[in-house]
Parts: sequence; structure tokens; C-alpha cells
Amino acid sequence: MSVSELWILGAAGLFAGILAGFLGIGGGTVIVPLLVALNYAPVQAVATSGLSIVITAISGSIQNWRMGYLSLSQVAGIGFPAVITAQIGAYLSGIFPPYLLLLTFGLLLWLNIYLIEVRKRLTAKQKAEAEQGELGGQAAQGKNPQLPITNYQLPKNSNILFHPTLAKTATGSAAGLLAGLFGVGGGVIMVPLQILLLGETIKTAIQTSLGVIVITAISATAGHAARGNVLWVAGLILGGGGLLGVQVSTRFLPRLPDRIVSLAFRSLLAVLSIYVFWQALQKFSNG
Repeated sequence: MSVSELWILGAAGLFAGILAGFLGIGGGTVIVPLLVALNYAPVQAVATSGLSIVITAISGSIQNWRMGYLSLSQVAGIGFPAVITAQIGAYLSGIFPPYLLLLTFGLLLWLNIYLIEVRKRLTAKQKAEAEQGELGGQAAQGKNPQLPITNYQLPKNSNILFHPTLAKTATGSAAGLLAGLFGVGGGVIMVPLQILLLGETIKTAIQTSLGVIVITAISATAGHAARGNVLWVAGLILGGGGLLGVQVSTRFLPRLPDRIVSLAFRSLLAVLSIYVFWQALQKFSNG
């Protein structure tokens, strides 16, 4: 391995780590194409990327947990169903033509961009109604001090569309199935599902997604390691860069406005969808 390649791998890991902390993605969408461009076999690129993601996700999740921004029960509730259904998705991916899978995935990304915006508007409307209820309750209490302000005391999980346990299981199962089916996991799938099904804020969804990636990446990397696909030196270099990058981004994420984080995440989905559509066209053209 040349010195220039070492620098490239380290810089790529650093960039992937920054993205992981800011947007809750594993970084495979950045690392895998780079490794392929460096003439690594695709299966080795995926496996080696997985090792770096394990290091990056563990580092970022520990930092989020230390700062009090990570719920381990939430991570477990989403992560373990995802591990199971990812195997089903991987099996189904062998049935459909590659171009059809890519086209469907691109459309799914577009749908996520739209649904995140819809969910944001619904949440804003609910918040406005809660604030109106608080003002109304205060006015009523001013006339009659015996009346409690009940309208403001919304249920803890009032923004969740389904029963909390069912919502977690559905989120994890859908994320795992889609990750196995389309070969892309992490926040690209889990963050939108948490916002839509669990009613999480964009920041909480990102932090939880990074924790779930620890579980899914360890599972995937263990399978690849057993088959001898992991290139340990390259993976550790990428992971070292990612470890540094994610420490920076996890510290800055809580300080950023939700609007900026949401815009950045939707922009990522838009750029990724263009790349996926281009790949689908290439696959279709090549038969």
C-alpha cells in the first residue's frame, strides 16, 4: 500500500465520520465507491467499508451516550428487528434485476424527501395546537384557579403514529428489509422512518440511527470476516479517520438548528437519488 493511498483512505474515513455524526449515515455510500475506484473488488469494498463503519459508529454512539443524547432501549428496539429482516432483503435482492432495484430505491429516496416535509408540517401544526391549548388553559385558569391546564399536558408519545413498541419494530424491520434489498443501510433509510413512524426530531433520529448502525454493521462485518472478505489494514485506517471525524460532528450536531440539519439530510437524499438513477440507467443499458 502506497503512502498516497494511505492518505486517501485516512481522508475518506475522516469525511465519512463527519457525515456519520451529522447525518446518521454509516458512510458506505462514500467509502464503497472510493474503494472500487482504488481497484478493490466490490465484495472487498463492501466488507472493508463495514469494518470502518463499525469503528466510526461505536465511537460516535459512545460520544452521543456520554452527552445524554442516545437511548439504548430505542437503539435495541430498532436494531435487532433490522438485523433479522436484512437477511430477508438480501435474499430478495437476488430475485429482481439490478436496474429495477436501483430505480425503485431512487424513487424511495424521493418519496422520503416528500414525506419528511409532510411530517415536519404535521408536527408544526400539532405544536401550534398545543401552544393554543396552553394559552386557552391559562386564560381559563385566570377566571377559575381551580381548573388545571390539561390541554398542554399531551401524552408522552402523542406524536407516534402507532403503539411505540409496534412503531419501533416496524421501523427496524422496514429499515433492515430495505437495506438488505437495496444494499444501502444506515440513516438513508432509518432516519426518515424514525421521523415518519416514531415522530422523532431530525437530530434524535440521526443519533439513534448511528447507534443502530453499530448492531447492523457488526452483524454484516462478522459475516464478511468469516468469508475472508475484510481487508483489515485498509479498514482500520478508514475507521481511524472516521473515529476522528465522528467525534467532531457529534459534538457540533446538538448546536445546529433543526432546519439546517433537515435541509442537509434532504439534500443528501436528493444527490444520492441522482447517483442511483444514473447507476440504474447504466445497468439497464448494459443489459
